[in-house]
Amino acid sequence: MSNWRWWLCSLLFVATTVNYLDRQVLSLTFEEFIKPEFHWTDNDYGTITSFFSIFYAIACLFAGKFVDWMGTKKGYLIAIFVWSFGACPHALCGWATMTIEGFESLAAMKAVEVGSNAALGVATTSVYLFLLCRSILALGEAGNFPAAIKVTAEYFPKKDRAFATSLFNAGASVGALAAPLCIPTLAKSLGWEWAFIIIGGLGFIWMCFWQFMYDKPESSKHVNEAELRYIRQDESEAEQVASIKEEKAIPMLKCFTFRQTWAFIVGKFFTDGVWWFFLFWAPSYFQNQFGYKASSGMGQALIFTLYAIVTFLSIFGGYLPKLFVEKKGMEPYSGRMLAMLIFTIFPLFALAAQPMGAMSAWWPAIFIGLAGAGHQAWSANLFSTVGDMFPKSTIATITGIGAMAGGIGSMLIQKSAGALFTYAEEAGEAFQFIGFSGKPAGYFIMFCFCGVAYITAWALMKALVPKYKKVEA
Repeated sequence: MSNWRWWLCSLLFVATTVNYLDRQVLSLTFEEFIKPEFHWTDNDYGTITSFFSIFYAIACLFAGKFVDWMGTKKGYLIAIFVWSFGACPHALCGWATMTIEGFESLAAMKAVEVGSNAALGVATTSVYLFLLCRSILALGEAGNFPAAIKVTAEYFPKKDRAFATSLFNAGASVGALAAPLCIPTLAKSLGWEWAFIIIGGLGFIWMCFWQFMYDKPESSKHVNEAELRYIRQDESEAEQVASIKEEKAIPMLKCFTFRQTWAFIVGKFFTDGVWWFFLFWAPSYFQNQFGYKASSGMGQALIFTLYAIVTFLSIFGGYLPKLFVEKKGMEPYSGRMLAMLIFTIFPLFALAAQPMGAMSAWWPAIFIGLAGAGHQAWSANLFSTVGDMFPKSTIATITGIGAMAGGIGSMLIQKSAGALFTYAEEAGEAFQFIGFSGKPAGYFIMFCFCGVAYITAWALMKALVPKYKKVEA
């Protein structure tokens, strides 16, 4: 049997890694480089990250349908072209703000008095420019997961999908893992602008590989009959014929009539924002709470440790339901839901991150890493439930709908976090929460929400779809 499906899985892994590298450039340059240059507050940063989330959410609603309509090959190519193109113009925001606000140089713009009208003008203009760039980035990035999940459903039988998804989804962790090692270094040595340009350019290289490597299983010259039979082991003869002839897709509005769709929506809404909160705010947290900048050795070590834990532990998350199905004889959906219940335990470690931070910065890095590993394992299985319950022709559409829900949840968390941190910092000792005051109290509140989000989501999903039931087109 040939094994071309694993080569494509590795390509999905690289795409997801690049996706998260592009997403991380802002968070790793915000506190040290961009915030002082543009006179931003945490609330400004929260506005930008929440806008990215909601625009991503809206784009996801249509991205899945777009991928189903265009086909996996063309849809993925267009998506990564748009997000790579959108990443690069971030580098021009400084020059554009300087020109619009009438400064002679970037140094003069940075030197204006904090709190002055000039500083407010710089902050406002730069925020709008970044929002424009982030909207293009979000538009393209919205296509990554619908396309990747569709490829997984095309090339893997049900029992292997969660494992394959966990492997390519590990690209999110690896991207976040590589980001603190390369992005602050690029920003410090070449300027933060070059970090956006260099990281953004990686997607154009990936496009060349995708163009020559991907075809549908039945059309690929790299897939032999034995592998094709393995891929289609779950399908009846009629389903195999339908797969070749292109199944009829379920209309988007009709998708909202199924409880299975709402189960996926709930799972994404409650949990995606948690992962994005860690992604967007962890570098700022370690600098504000402990004084370690993202470009410092200690700052890089803390963030690297956090995402190293996420990367290595989360891969096992995709293997666990495979173990339940093959060794315990469980039906795939039941095995997946049991695995997801186990993974709801890991985010509870986030509850201890802030209290243990009083002892050392390493404890929050470890506990947030464990929570993040739980998320990635949860996410790999959550994505796979779509392939379990929906026909292949509608998988990208459902994935896009769920990603939209996740983006809305993330928008609420990011904006709330930015407003909460700014308020807590200004209130100081007057703002209290379970033994913490000021901004540390704000962080503790956010970590508490992150800890309980997954068990809440699982309970609601189980109530919506207590037993496996496949949706027919």
